Amino acid sequence: MEKFSVCTSVYKNDKPEYVRVALDSMLVNQSVKPNEIVLVQDGSVPEGLQQVLHEYESKYPDVMNVIRLEKNGGLGNALKLGVENAKYDICARMDSDDICLYDRFEKQLAYLEAHPECDIVGGQMTEFIDSPDNIVGRREVPLSNDEIYEFMKSRCALNHVTVMFRKQAVLKAGNYQDWFWNEDYYLWVRMMMAKCQFANIPDVAVNVRSGADQYARRGGKKYFDSEIGIKKLMLEKGMITRKEYIVNYIQRFIIQLMLPNSVRGWVFRTFARKNA
Repeated sequence: MEKFSVCTSVYKNDKPEYVRVALDSMLVNQSVKPNEIVLVQDGSVPEGLQQVLHEYESKYPDVMNVIRLEKNGGLGNALKLGVENAKYDICARMDSDDICLYDRFEKQLAYLEAHPECDIVGGQMTEFIDSPDNIVGRREVPLSNDEIYEFMKSRCALNHVTVMFRKQAVLKAGNYQDWFWNEDYYLWVRMMMAKCQFANIPDVAVNVRSGADQYARRGGKKYFDSEIGIKKLMLEKGMITRKEYIVNYIQRFIIQLMLPNSVRGWVFRTFARKNA
């Protein structure tokens, strides 16, 4: 199958044991292993995490490409650098604390090879707390390009940590850029503007580490401004109507600015996730 890179990043709050599990899910427990992992260390990290990185650099010298930054610049900037430094045209995304399913890369590579017109393919994801077997939810996204374009009008239609894309398509759209908590959504919208072709496979690609505080982080004015900024761009480019923009604005105003964390969590679990 075609050679490919994986782009990921770590920062000071990442737990060494989680990073180890994530790397093993790509380098050990994977039917088709990456030819390169571009891992951006986003600022200084504790000694324990640094030891894990050194261990994997030593164990996989031809695969691990660790780029160390002195200062933390945020996920968008780290991924931008990761894509720019990737050796291969096919790149996959992965977070430093999640777990790839055994045949994730094999299935996505096969899809891209069978569909040369496709620029980016994602997949479904499950969420777990504490143990990978303790799956608490599943985020399902549409499969076809047309369905994805329609879904994007209201919500992000790709699970970021599951995507595999053609590097040149991402660069053509301006690559990752800094955009608070929505670097991925912002990139997908710009790829839509560039007429890129999207897809999702129906299979679960990644088991995502979750926690009780995850929904708390999806509220507040900064998060609201981030998402509404994307909707404004879509309105300006004719990708959504003014009515659709207003509906999006009202929904996000209520969920992200008015609801307490506990109620916001219930809304996400009830309407944005399926029970395991």
